Amino acid sequence: MKRLARFLVSVKAEMKKVKWPNKKEMTVYSSATLIFILVFALFFTGTDVILAFLRSLVK
Repeated sequence: MKRLARFLVSVKAEMKKVKWPNKKEMTVYSSATLIFILVFALFFTGTDVILAFLRSLVK
């Protein structure tokens, strides 16, 4: 039990050191994440469509 208590105390101390993002930062980070997801989704969809088309030409 002492080990668990010591662990929880150290976790609490570490959590105080964390810099939590504010609302504006979270909006920016979330927007950037969604834009990257959209860009990569479009890229891979386009690649898949092109490769499927090329494969249909070969058959």
